[in-house]
Amino acid sequence: MPGGSRSQCRPAPGRRAHDDEVLAVNRSAAIALGAAGVVLALIVAAAVYVIGDWGEDDAAQPSTPTGEQAPEGLDAFYDQQIDWTSCDSGDARCATAEVPVDYDDPSGETLDLALLKVEATGERQGTIFVNPGGPGGSAQDFALMMGTRFPSSVREAYDIVGVDPRGVGESTPLQCLDDADFDAFIGLDPDPETPEEIEESRDGIVAMGDACRENSGDLAAHVSTAEVAQDHDVLRAALGEEAFNWFGASYGTQLGAQYAEMFPDHVGRMVLDGGLDPALSSIEVSLGQAEGFQRALDAYIASCVADGNCPLGSNEDEALDTVAGFMADLEQEPLVSGGGRELTEGLAFYGVAVTLYAKESWSYLTAAFEAALGDDDPGVFLQLADIYFDRNARGEFQSNSGQVIYAVNCLDGPVDVTVDEVESEWLPQFREASPVFGGALGWGVMACADWPIESTNPQEPVAAEGADPIVVVGTTRDPATPYEWSQSLAEELDSGVLVTREGDGHTGYGMGSACVDDAINAYLVDGTVPDDGLVCGE
Repeated sequence: MPGGSRSQCRPAPGRRAHDDEVLAVNRSAAIALGAAGVVLALIVAAAVYVIGDWGEDDAAQPSTPTGEQAPEGLDAFYDQQIDWTSCDSGDARCATAEVPVDYDDPSGETLDLALLKVEATGERQGTIFVNPGGPGGSAQDFALMMGTRFPSSVREAYDIVGVDPRGVGESTPLQCLDDADFDAFIGLDPDPETPEEIEESRDGIVAMGDACRENSGDLAAHVSTAEVAQDHDVLRAALGEEAFNWFGASYGTQLGAQYAEMFPDHVGRMVLDGGLDPALSSIEVSLGQAEGFQRALDAYIASCVADGNCPLGSNEDEALDTVAGFMADLEQEPLVSGGGRELTEGLAFYGVAVTLYAKESWSYLTAAFEAALGDDDPGVFLQLADIYFDRNARGEFQSNSGQVIYAVNCLDGPVDVTVDEVESEWLPQFREASPVFGGALGWGVMACADWPIESTNPQEPVAAEGADPIVVVGTTRDPATPYEWSQSLAEELDSGVLVTREGDGHTGYGMGSACVDDAINAYLVDGTVPDDGLVCGE
C-alpha cells in the first residue's frame, strides 16, 4: 500500500526538461505515493555528473567557521572545519561533515553528511543551500542540476551547496529492506479489498520499519525533518555563513519552513517552491494529493482527447472510465510482460503518477496506455514504475529513497486511525476526491499508523517570527503540492510572500514562466522581494 505521511510525488523543480530528461526528473517527483497516504516524493535524480570516490585535493580552500556561540554541547560540530576536495568528475567540490545521530546526546554516536558545492562563478555573495524534496531526494544531485539551471546571475553570486540529508544518498544511509523484499513491497495491492490483502499491506509496512531499526540501529529513529534542519544549521556555521539562504522544492519547502521556525534569526533569502503546509494533518495532506493528482489526470485526459486518436476514448468521461477500468482489471488479472514480470494495479498506479508531474511527460503515459490497451504489453508501464522507484532492469534499487520517505514521514506525522475508521469514514471521501487515486491514497494513511518507530517530530503551523521575507511559489494545478498549500503556508509565515504560477505541473520555478523566474532571480541576487500576491501566467 502506498505509504507515507507527508507528501511524496513530484518532479524536479527548477527547469523545463527536454523529453530525454523529463522522466528522470519526474522520478524525483515520485517516490512513494505513500507513507500515510501522501504522494510527494521528490528524488531529483538528474545525474549530470557521477558522484563517486573523490579525487585528490587540488588546493581547495577549507571553510572558516563563524565561531558563533553554539547550542550547548554542540561546539565541536558548529566549529568543525569543512575540507573541500574535487569530486570524481566535473568541477564540483565534495566534502563530509560530522553531526550527532541524536542531538539530545551530542557526545554519543555520530554520522557523516555528504556535501557537494558548485562554486560561484563571479563576485560571491554567499552560499545557497538547495534541496529537491522527497523526503529521500539527493541534494548533491540537485545542486549539480541547479548549477546548470540557475541563470548566470545566480551562479555568479552563490556557491550552490547540496547536502544529502541524514539517511540519504552519500550521507550515512538508512538501511532497511533488501532489494528483493522491497520489490515485493511495492508490488502489494495499494487498494486492498479483502481482509487478507489489508493484513498483507499492514504487515509489509511493519516489516519495513522493523528492518530499518534492525539494520540501521538508532539512526532509524533520528531522520526527522527537525534533525535535518538542525544539521543544516551546523553546516551553515561550519561554512562560515551568518545567513542561511535556501531553495527548497516540494518536501524541501517543509524542511526550509522547519529551519525558519527553529532558527528565524539566521534566515537569509529563502525560496519555498511547491509549498507543503506543516499545519495540515497527514490525512489532510493525503486527501489534498488525491484531489491534486485527479486534477492533473483530468487535465491529461482532456489534452489526450483534444489531440485526437487518444487510446482512452473519444471523450473525457469515456477516457476516465477506461483508466479506472484498466486499474480494476489489473486488480483481478495483472498483465504479464514477455520476460514474465507482472504489471500489478500497484505498479500501474505508480506508472501513471510519475507522468503527471509535468506536461512534457504526458506523451509517455499515452504510449503506456497504447501498448497496454492495444497490445496487452505492460512494458512501458513497468519502465515508468521503475523510474518512479529508481529501479534498474535487474531489479536493483539505485537509491533508498522509496524507504527513507516512510521513515521520515512517520517520524514527522503520527497517525492515529484504525482500519474500521479508514473504511467507514475516510475511504468514501478519498474515492469521491479521486476515482483513480483515492482508494490507494485513502488506505495509505494506515502506513504511519502501523509504523513501529514512535513519532518524534509532529508537524505544527510555522510562523518563523522575526525572519526576513520568505518567498513561497505555488502552481495552480500542481498535483503533488496543491496550490492551496502554498497559499496557506505563505499566510502562516509572518514574513511569507506568495508568488503564483498559473499552470500545470509540479512546482513553479524554471517551468517556463519568465515572470516567476525573473521574480525569484531578482530576489536571490538583489534581495528584491516580489510583490505579495504576484500572479504569473504559464
